[in-house]
This record gives sequence, structure tokens and C-alpha cells, in this order.
Amino acid sequence: MTSPFIPAAPVIDIHCHGAGIGAGGSGCRIAPRLRQSWKFRRYLQAFEVTVEALETAGDMLVLSRMSRRLAESRFVDKAVVFALDGVIDGCGSLDEHRTELYIPDEFIARACRQHPNLLFGASIHPRRPDALERLDRAVESGAVLVKWLPSIQNIDPAQPDLVPFYRRLAELKLPLLSHTGEEGSFTRADDHLADPKRLALPLEQGVTVIAAHCASNGRNQGQPNFERFLKLMHRHPNLHGDISALTQLNRLGHLRRVLNHEEFHQRLHYGTDMPLPRTGLCSPWFQLGRLPLGTLRRLAALDNPWDQDLHLKLALGLPPQVLGNTAALLGVV
Repeated sequence: MTSPFIPAAPVIDIHCHGAGIGAGGSGCRIAPRLRQSWKFRRYLQAFEVTVEALETAGDMLVLSRMSRRLAESRFVDKAVVFALDGVIDGCGSLDEHRTELYIPDEFIARACRQHPNLLFGASIHPRRPDALERLDRAVESGAVLVKWLPSIQNIDPAQPDLVPFYRRLAELKLPLLSHTGEEGSFTRADDHLADPKRLALPLEQGVTVIAAHCASNGRNQGQPNFERFLKLMHRHPNLHGDISALTQLNRLGHLRRVLNHEEFHQRLHYGTDMPLPRTGLCSPWFQLGRLPLGTLRRLAALDNPWDQDLHLKLALGLPPQVLGNTAALLGVV
């Protein structure tokens, strides 16, 4: 399939997940309840690894294989890969019992130094006593943004005592990419914390905020999260949205709903939510009736997950100029 566009800047996937089981001194941790879940096995397959391979080669194998597959893409140049901080208890320490998955900043930063097509997405819980120092260290290590998953990390973005953290983010010009809407990748979630309206406080402090998935599913206070997201977009020019996962089986039609708002196209960012596209949840065949059969066959024949995801979204109406937005926002050349 030929490319219908000539990108003027690198095409960057702004939403990819790192992973690890703690092998090879990575510092990653995975709770027994998640490891025993069927989801764990599905994620390993999507990352193209096995527990045995990780125990032998170490968790860095996940990132090296991701980098290699990305390098094979004809159309996507780089990807932001996320760390994931854990739940922090009242004493400011990692809450082992409530943390399902922990992926240290240091591990992801090291992987990104080894693989130039991977960009470091830090994850810092604002309740850590040294959160501001961690922000500084993340920037020194090359972080291009901070990623939160509030419903999993037990972060309430609307708490007023987080203002110092937000002001430091704004000073550092470090975007905050925060999950919005329902979360189904873990064994539990507190979805009211991912209400897009809870992001008003960092926006008011001058932080560039990226609402992951454009709040495309779920409801809060009886109102669809997407409607709450749109109101914030009209009110705050420093709010952006990423379009990762919008072709998933449980989000069919959401990409078109987002793209119908042309006034926001300059603030949309391409993302895949890797490894989810490799789980089968984003199969082009789910778009039967929305796209011609011949197009679906050509898309299904694309082996590279980034190329397939990008061309699927272009076929569904994604304007090619959106693909340059992330490089401009992150200052990546």
C-alpha cells in the first residue's frame, strides 16, 4: 500500500506502553492478580515475547523488539514509550498491594538511550515526596512528556495541593498525557478519576495536557466523557487529544466523532496504544460497512502494526496533516 502523504516532519506515535516482569534488573513489578489474568498472556503475545525469553534475556527484550518492529515501519518514524509509576501510599512510598504494574522511569529512559527511535515518556506520581526532583531528573534523562493513568495510579488531577507539581511541569514545558475515559486493561479501575473535567486544574496552571483517547468512552455525572472533553477543548487552547485506540472493537465510530470537529485538528495527535493493536482488538475487519471490502483486504495484508494502524486511520478520514502535530509539540526533528 503506497503512502497518500509526504510527511514534512517525523511521524511520531505518541502512545505506546513499555512492559516488564522484573527480569534482568529492570525494576519492573507486576502484581500476582494481573500476572494470573488472561490479559497478561495476551499482552505477552502482543509484545512478541514469552516469560521464558524475558527471564533469559531480561525485560529489555520487550523494548528492543518494539524498536525493531517500529524500524520496519515504512511510515512511522518514532514512538513515545511510557513508564508507569505505581500507587503511592499516605507515607509517600510505593503501595505494593495496590500497584498492579510498575515500570520505572530509569528502565524506560535506558531503553530509549539504546534505541533512538523510542522516546522517553516518564511517569511520576505527584504524591511522591520527591516528585519535583523526579521531574527535573526525567527532563535531564530526555523525557518528552509525563504519562498518568489516574484510574490505576489513584491520582486525582483536580486536587488543589498538586498545583506546585503542575507549575513545575509548566516551567519545564513538559506535557502531561493523562488517560481519559474508561480503563479496561487492568483488573480494576477507579474511572471517576479519569473524568476529563478533572484536568481543568493543570490546564489553568498553564500545563499542556493531552487527553489520551479523547475521552471517547464512559460517563461521569450522567454526561458522556466525550462531551466533557469537547467543552474543555473549547475553553482551553492548551488541551490536546490523542487518537490512540479509537479503532478498537469497543470504540468503533469514535474516530469519526473526533474528526468531525475540524476546529481541533491542530491539537490532535497520532497514537496506537501499542501493544493493543497486536491483540486483534483493532482489526481492520471491524470496519466492515465503513470501508470498501478491497480497502479492508489491503489493510489486513499489512504485517507491520504501525503501518496498518496508520493507514486504517487515514482510510477512516484522518487528515494527513495531523501526523505532523506531535513532532511540532514535542520539538522532535
